[in-house]
Amino acid sequence: MRRKKHSSLLSKFFNFIFTTLLVVVTACGIQIYCNAAGLGSSANTLKFAQVSDNHLSTDTVNKAYRLTAQSGQLLDDAIEVINQTPNLDFVFFTGDIIDVPFEKNMKLFFEHANKLKYPYYAVPGNHDLCLGGYLNRRLYVQLMNEYNKTYKFNKTYYSFTPKVGFKVIALDPIIDTRLTAQGELPEEQLEFLDKELASAGNNTVLIFMHVPLKQPFSSDSHRLVNAEEMYSILKKYNNPIGLFTGHYHTTKVTKEGNLVHVSTPALISYPNAFRFVTVHNYKNKSVFEIQYMPTRLHELQTKAKLMVFHASTYYGDEKDRTVTITIPKGDNK
Repeated sequence: MRRKKHSSLLSKFFNFIFTTLLVVVTACGIQIYCNAAGLGSSANTLKFAQVSDNHLSTDTVNKAYRLTAQSGQLLDDAIEVINQTPNLDFVFFTGDIIDVPFEKNMKLFFEHANKLKYPYYAVPGNHDLCLGGYLNRRLYVQLMNEYNKTYKFNKTYYSFTPKVGFKVIALDPIIDTRLTAQGELPEEQLEFLDKELASAGNNTVLIFMHVPLKQPFSSDSHRLVNAEEMYSILKKYNNPIGLFTGHYHTTKVTKEGNLVHVSTPALISYPNAFRFVTVHNYKNKSVFEIQYMPTRLHELQTKAKLMVFHASTYYGDEKDRTVTITIPKGDNK
């Protein structure tokens, strides 16, 4: 009887040891697989909203193809959707936050934007600053610092680290020395970009500016005139780089080597939409999940569609609206 009891205890002991070893080996195997696949637990995730070309106005009549008379309604609807979305790190406005560059319009923008429960940032568009405009860069920065508690910069271009593993670079290519919708990055900003990328290490880089580096469709009057100079800097670095822009009022996503070009549509004109973007930063890759978010004001969206030619150009293909893109870290050239 004692031998059977002793044998039973030994059996339970060895079963326990075997089970423990099996669990450990399995866990190690999973960890090795995850590390090899770049899915290690050290991955960081960043989630933000991008809103572009809201052209906030006090107009009572719509202007051309823009719903300027309903600009406040459209902005408030986007803000409400953003506030209902959990776990965002920030909101970024990529230019043309107002339709006419007046101080009073900027203050009106802050009345709306300060309803956001998340930190928000902005870069100027060509409707925010222009030749002879009443709103110059000095006043723009002054107002941003005064009314936006997140904005703690002394220039219209800047950088910050929103989370470990990420770097945000904000650029301002708006030309205010002549009347134009073209953009151009001054030499000091090109040097700033190069310096910021050089110090980014293996981080995933997110660049925000109004005028796209890569045109979503050809428009000589809206292009970045020194795009090749910017390209020559970006080509020196292998980081996964997302470029988030507006200006063309269209919906387009393009992968180009280690670059992800994201043109976000206008809130003020069809398709009256913005974006949510989630970026997963793994050890050996970054995954960009790009989501299209149209206004819930469907009657206004229908009205806006009737006001444009070639609505499908602005709406984009399905892959331009909601798409997941993976960029390996390392040599992407």
